[in-house]
Amino acid sequence: MQSADKTIEMPITITKAAKDKIKSLLIQNQTEDYYLRIGVQGGGCSGFMYNHEIIDKINKSDKVFEFDDIKICVDIKSYLFLSGMQIDYEENLLKSGLVFNNPNAERSCGCGESFNFRAKI
Repeated sequence: MQSADKTIEMPITITKAAKDKIKSLLIQNQTEDYYLRIGVQGGGCSGFMYNHEIIDKINKSDKVFEFDDIKICVDIKSYLFLSGMQIDYEENLLKSGLVFNNPNAERSCGCGESFNFRAKI
C-alpha cells in the first residue's frame, strides 16, 4: 500500500496460488480491472465470517492493496481486524477456495467458515 509520500508495509499478503486463482477468475469473468473486496461480518457459530466479492468501484474510505495486477480492497472497519492476514488458495478432494490465514483470529468453528477474534486489552 502506498501513500503520497512514502511506502507503508502491507499488512495483508497473498500467496502465488491465491494470486493465480484470483487472476484467472477475473479473466474468466472479463473483469480484469475490477477489485476483490474482502471484509468481515458478524455471523456463523463463532461470531464472525469473511466475505468477498468482485467489484468494479471502491468506496472512498477503502484501503487498497495491489499485488502486481491484482487489486484487493478492504473496508475501513474490516481493515482493523485483517492486519497481518495472508490470503491463500487451497484445492483438495473436499473443497477449494480462498483461505484467510488471520493472526488476529483466536478460534474457528469445526467447518472453518466462521471465527472469533483475540481480545485486545
